[in-house]
Amino acid sequence: MEKFVIHGGNSLHGEVHISGAKNAAVAIIPAVILSDGVCRIENIPNIMDVNIIATILHEMGAKITRVNKSTLEIDPTHIKNPVATYELVRHMRASCYLLGALLGKFSRAEVALPGGCDFGVRPIDQHLKGFGILGAEHSVAGGMINVKADKLVGGHIYLDVVSVGATVNIMLAAVKAEGKTIIENAAKEPHIVDLANFLNSMGADVRGAGTDVIKINGVKHLNGTTYSIIPDQIEAGTYMVAAAATGGDVIVRNVITKHLESITAKLREMNVQVDEYEDSVRVHRTGTLHRCNVKTMPHPGFPTDMQPQIAVLLSIANGTSIVTEAVWDNRFRYVEELRRMGAEISVDGKIAVIEGVKELIGAPVKATDLRAGAAMIIAALAAKGTTYIEDIQHIERGYEDVVEKFAALGADIKRVYSNDPVVQTA
Repeated sequence: MEKFVIHGGNSLHGEVHISGAKNAAVAIIPAVILSDGVCRIENIPNIMDVNIIATILHEMGAKITRVNKSTLEIDPTHIKNPVATYELVRHMRASCYLLGALLGKFSRAEVALPGGCDFGVRPIDQHLKGFGILGAEHSVAGGMINVKADKLVGGHIYLDVVSVGATVNIMLAAVKAEGKTIIENAAKEPHIVDLANFLNSMGADVRGAGTDVIKINGVKHLNGTTYSIIPDQIEAGTYMVAAAATGGDVIVRNVITKHLESITAKLREMNVQVDEYEDSVRVHRTGTLHRCNVKTMPHPGFPTDMQPQIAVLLSIANGTSIVTEAVWDNRFRYVEELRRMGAEISVDGKIAVIEGVKELIGAPVKATDLRAGAAMIIAALAAKGTTYIEDIQHIERGYEDVVEKFAALGADIKRVYSNDPVVQTA
C-alpha cells in the first residue's frame, strides 16, 4: 500500500498548471456514447476516475485511443450492448451518467449501482423522476438499475432539489428525445455548462445551461467532434488554499477566474491576497489569517468540494469560524484526522465550529475521501513535523500528478510504500 510522506513547514512558491476539470470529464466521456462518430476530447485530466470511465466504455465496445497524456479519441459506434457491470462501476459515483447516455442512445440502459466517495445517502430519485417524465420505466434488481422506454419524448421536469447528477443525466437522455425538454431548478455548475457546450458541438440544441432553466430541443443525430474541457476549479482552489496555508506565493495557471469567485472571496476575507489575471491567479499571504464563516451552496455559492480544504485553513486562522455543509451529509468525516494533527474542531450535524490554533503538528492520518485527502495534504504542508497520509487512492481519483505539482512548488512530499523504512521509523 502506498502513502504520502510530507515534511511540513515549507512555504509554497512558483507556478502550477491546472489540469482539465474532473467533474466535466466524467460527464463528457459518457456523453460520447450519444455520438454517431469519433470524438476527440482534449485537456482531459490523467486521473483514476477518467481512466475508469474510459475503461468502462472500452469494455462496452468503444474504441479508445490515447493521443497524448491529455487527449483521447473515442469511437463509440461499436457499442451495441447498453450494460455497465458492477466491477468497474462500483469505483465511482459518476458512472451513473451512463444511464442517461445509454438511455438516450438505445432507449434502454442497465447500469450497476454506483460507488465513489461516501458522503451518506445520495439518492438518484431525481434522475429517475426525469427519465420517467421522458417516457422511461425503471426497476432495480440484483444491484442493477434498469431503465427502458419505447421512445423518449421531451417533457417538463422540475427538480425537487438542485442536483448536478440529475441535471447531467436528464440532459444526456433528452438531447435525442422527440420534442422539447425543459429542466427547471437545474444545477448551474461550470461543468454543466461545459457538458452543454460539448453536446452542442456534436449538433445538439441545448440552451440555458448555467441558469436554473435548461431547454433542450431533441435532434435525431449527433456527429463526432473535437472539444477541449474546461480547467478544474476545485484543483485550482486546492492549490490556492495550499499557498495561503503555507504563507506562500503561487501563480495558479490555466484557470477561468469567474469559476473561482466564491473561493477568491473567502480567501480575501481571511487576509489572503489574490490577484486575478486573464487565465491565472496569484495567491500570496504574509500576514495573519483571519477567521470567517463558510456555508457550502450549489454554484455560484461556495463549492462543497472545497469545504475540507478551507476548513484546514480556518483551523490555523485567528478566532472562531463556523462551517456549514448544506449540500452533502456526512462530509465532516475528515475532522477526526485533523484533530490528530492538533486542530480544534467540534461538529454538530452539518455544522463545524473551528477554533483556530497556532500550528498543526504532523501525524499519521488517512484520506477518507477525495477532497478530504486534498485537505490532509494541505494540513501536512502547513504543519510542523512529518505527516503520513494513507488511502491515497482517494486523492489520485481526482488530482493529476499531485506529488509532482506540489514538489515543484517546494513541498517536501514523497510517495512511498508502507514497507519502506521511512514509514517504519515514523
